Amino acid sequence: MRPDLSPLAAILARTPLLDAAGGAGGAAGDASPFGELPEWDLSDLYAAPDAPEFAADLDRVRDEAQAFAAEYQGRLADLSGDEMATALKRYEAMSSTIGRLMSFAGLRYYQNTADPARAKFMGDAQGRITDDTACLVFFTLEMNRISEETLQAQLAASPALAYYKPWIDRQRALAPHQLSDELESFLHDQSVVGSAAWNRLFDETQSRLTFEVDGETLPLEATLTLLSDNDRDKRAAAAAALSEVFAETLPIYVRIMNTLVKEHEIETRWRKMGAADAGRHLANQVEPEVVDALREAVMAAYPRLSHRYYKMKAKWLGLEKLEYWDRNAPLPGAPDRQIPWTEAKETVLSAYAGFDPKMADIAAPFFDKGWIDAPVKPGKAPGAFAHPTVVDAHPYVMLNYLGKTRDVMTLAHELGHGVHQVLAAGQGELLSSTPLTLAETASVFGEMLTFRKLLAAETDPARRKALLAGKVEDMINTVVRQIAFYEFERRVHAARLEGELTAEDINGIWMGVQTESLGDAFTFADGYETFWCYVGHFIHSPFYVYAYAFGDGLVNALYAVYEAEPEGFPAKYFDLLAAGGSKKHGELLAPFGLDAKDPAFWDKGLSLIESFIDELEAME
Repeated sequence: MRPDLSPLAAILARTPLLDAAGGAGGAAGDASPFGELPEWDLSDLYAAPDAPEFAADLDRVRDEAQAFAAEYQGRLADLSGDEMATALKRYEAMSSTIGRLMSFAGLRYYQNTADPARAKFMGDAQGRITDDTACLVFFTLEMNRISEETLQAQLAASPALAYYKPWIDRQRALAPHQLSDELESFLHDQSVVGSAAWNRLFDETQSRLTFEVDGETLPLEATLTLLSDNDRDKRAAAAAALSEVFAETLPIYVRIMNTLVKEHEIETRWRKMGAADAGRHLANQVEPEVVDALREAVMAAYPRLSHRYYKMKAKWLGLEKLEYWDRNAPLPGAPDRQIPWTEAKETVLSAYAGFDPKMADIAAPFFDKGWIDAPVKPGKAPGAFAHPTVVDAHPYVMLNYLGKTRDVMTLAHELGHGVHQVLAAGQGELLSSTPLTLAETASVFGEMLTFRKLLAAETDPARRKALLAGKVEDMINTVVRQIAFYEFERRVHAARLEGELTAEDINGIWMGVQTESLGDAFTFADGYETFWCYVGHFIHSPFYVYAYAFGDGLVNALYAVYEAEPEGFPAKYFDLLAAGGSKKHGELLAPFGLDAKDPAFWDKGLSLIESFIDELEAME
């Protein structure tokens, strides 16, 4: 994924994060063991794929882009401050229309990635917009060539322009890495057959995979869920099915990985960015040394966290050694019931309301207005996400709800994103987007609120232990596992510099980081070496994964402040979320007395995980 040198191109790349009958969805899901599950109603974006408004907006983008380029290209340095503000508002309006178009196409596609009609609809929309906005590539490139003296004069003369200063600063930080206008235009045009095409191949390959487990044919999401089953034989059978299919499709995944990593290296080299992850740091508005401090702190804590915890877990399961299919196994005696959707909804909303009623009020419409797509369906993308769409609409949340406690936590996580996106929308299209390092703040905080509510209400010692262990595992997955993923990417990108990577090369790197991060409590049976294949972040968003660990550490520190001094905290917290991308992490954390540049900052978050493990040990 290229650095965000073209915000319009970033919208095109961002949107495909995510019934065969077509249309915009919206009907309640079929009856399930969890009750009626909601599905998306995308009509707040467009009524249907053939809605005249969709076609009209496509034409409007084309016409406005041409008019914009004709009026402003070659003139930005000569504009007054107010004239530059007017140009930015027009650019922002086009960004919003493009975001609406691609959100509709992308969300429909992710409801059923196996449907050729949906794939074509999204691909055609993406291709059309890419072609029609090629004339806009000049805008940020030319803005970045304005002298600092001229720009400061424009900003000083126009309060309307000064509002956009954080966005302008983000663009100008990328100025040293710009290519010529001709090359930037080429990259813009070529994007639909470059990384975007390989991303689609990955998604469509994933959605078509099926796995035979004990005579039943399952999609990827349902098979992965069996790795959390109480029955060890069923976990082993699911693991065997996963490894068998991953081995069969391995050549496709190896080709996708080799191609995208090489493309990333070429562009990083041409842009003179240096390290492979430098573009991600720039996009996240975070200093490389801050990320390095996080990575080093987590890796140094492996023995105190994951190694220690999994040795305890092996004892609880009565095993000398764990296999990889035991990593997410429930504890003996842990409740194994399917949680109805209505209970999941009530759990999360009441936890949010316990923090502040405003938070629950923002989250409540997601359940009632078709803003959540919860059922597991054939062809539906695996995993979960919250997509912000555009600021004059609302976010949409995708889940694959299977009634586990982890699914309730996932609901709390994604609704946290949704609350954040609703609050940040007030900043406008260009400033609402939050860097990834801060984007996980509200989601992890929402999870923590939900966990604390459940833990406080639980009086049965066995269930309390299971709940606490589940939270430790979630935190290990969020912090240790994601930093291990980040290290995997760093090593893959470094190794690719020496030439094309074989399956054995990539598998070996994967096993190296897994062994280091999980420790000697595991034996790692054959088959696990291919499990890097299904991690979509490696394909869609290189180096994204450290943002999860960043967010977890940040939230642990924030939560400690909240517990120590709850009075007035919610108001400051909502201000942080409402800032969107208008402030950097240092400015946002200052009101809480926190500084991510302080090496001790990350130790605070890791200490919280360690304290939970201490509590589990004390229960022995």
